[in-house]
Parts: sequence; C-alpha cells; structure tokens
Amino acid sequence: MEKLNNAEIRHATATPATPTTNTTTPTTNTTTPTTNTTTPTTTPVENMSKVQNMSQIIPMMETPMWITKTGTLTSVQDPGQGHENHQLAIILPPSDKVYTGVISWTSSKPIQIVELTGPLGSGNDKGQPIWTTDGKTKFALTLVDVNETTGSFSFTGNALAVHYPKSSSFTVSYAVSYMGSSASDMVKTGTLTSVQDPGQGHESHQLALILPPSEKAYHGILTYSASEPVQLVSLIGPIDPAVDKKGQMVYTMDGKTWFALVFIEPGTQAGTWEFAGNAIAVHTKNITPFQVSYTVDAHN
Repeated sequence: MEKLNNAEIRHATATPATPTTNTTTPTTNTTTPTTNTTTPTTTPVENMSKVQNMSQIIPMMETPMWITKTGTLTSVQDPGQGHENHQLAIILPPSDKVYTGVISWTSSKPIQIVELTGPLGSGNDKGQPIWTTDGKTKFALTLVDVNETTGSFSFTGNALAVHYPKSSSFTVSYAVSYMGSSASDMVKTGTLTSVQDPGQGHESHQLALILPPSEKAYHGILTYSASEPVQLVSLIGPIDPAVDKKGQMVYTMDGKTWFALVFIEPGTQAGTWEFAGNAIAVHTKNITPFQVSYTVDAHN
C-alpha cells in the first residue's frame, strides 16, 4: 500500500513512432550492520555482591513485631510473698522489655489481671503495692479486679498474669497478642515522687508528670501503681481561651498558655488506662507527696 501511495503517475501524448522502452536495472546498496560491543566494567557477580552488601551500608531499624499465642493453663500457688493462699497463671513472664497488647480469656473462676512493673530500683518501694518472691527483687503490682470469667483487657507492663484470690486452682484458656519493646522516651517504666502541682488553683495538690506537653497528641496505655488513690490527668491543647474556653475544665500554669483538662477519678491506687492527649500525668488532691511506679507505651 505504501508503494501505491508514493507512486508518481504521468500521462504522455502518443506519437506514430514505435514506442521504445527504457529498462533500468535497479541497483541495491547493501550495508552490513555493525555492532558496537562494550565490555562491562563490573561483572554480574560483582553487581550481586554490591546488592548483598547494601544491608551493611544502610542501617536497618529494628521494629517490634506483634506476637500472638493461645493456650490453656491450670493455675499454681502464687509464689509472691503475702499471696501464698492465692492462685496464679503466668501468661507473659517477667522481662526487661515492655509488653503491650490485648488478652482475651475464659476461665473456670472469676479472675483478676496482674501487671508487674520493674524490677524496681533500690528504695523505690514506698507504699505502692509490691510483688516479690524473695524480698529482694521487687515489682510494682497492678492488680485489676475484673472479677469476670470471660473478657478482654488491654495491658502494658513487664509481666502479665491471671490471678485468683483464693486457694482453689482454676483453669484459663486465653489468646494474647502483644509486642515486646525496648525502653525509649515514650515506651518506658519508672518510679516518680510527686511534686506540688504548678497549675493555678492546684497549689495544694500533688502531680507526677508521665509525658510532658507535646505539640503532637499522644495515644497509648498507662499502667500505674501508687502509694495512695490517684486521679489521671490528660491535657489537650494548648487552646485559645478567647475562642475555646467555654465552661469546660481548663489548666494553666501562667495564665497565658491554656489546656483543656481531662480529669479522671478511678478511686484506686493501681490500674490501667488507655489515653490520648498532649500531656499525661498522675495527680492527687492532697498536699503530701505520693509515690507512683508506672509502665507507659505511647505514640504520637
């Protein structure tokens, strides 16, 4: 079709003379193709070696992995001092890492959830509930009395167990999903002695700051064990008092920077709290200092 489209057709006037035909033998120019070969500067084996060595050049960041396991346990006598008449089933044994996750269970007796924080440093056991097997290695004890034979619970701590405050054994089937994280600025354990609350109107109160004010809001889980019943504080903001301050509870130290105040009164000295906010603290309305041991796993 291309030859037809490109053909040039001409019309000539016929003459009496006998037409002559000129035949032109077409010529064909043949060009032998040339191939340029370039010798590679590195062999495939060398290239593969470079790829394999990338892990040595680029540092790898370790990320905690979620682990899920299921099982059925029969409780044993609680080895903790003062708990000899109780029963215990250990789900996650004591670790220097912080466990965070969720457990679902069904048991033959209504149980309590045990979260341990520690071991505590020397002199840090000052009135908060303590668990120890030998009187030397001590953990802060958070005993959550769910008093149910079935349920789910979000936790954080250095150990997790299920507890029954009587001498008869129980059976528990469970599924637990958790991460084990190394200590960081926002995943940590500690023990604090409270100080005078610096907030205006809170001068006769005590405060232990767990996570300081941040532009980005935190979210996570706090487990605590205190020397007396405490309140839980979450600050939201800063807020614009001229626009946002309209009757809700607020908190300020200087009368200039204001936060909305979330103030929770669980009425206990130990527990676990799923939180969100720009700062997290533990508080009492008393003038005397308190001691609190905690595990927190926070993100923002």
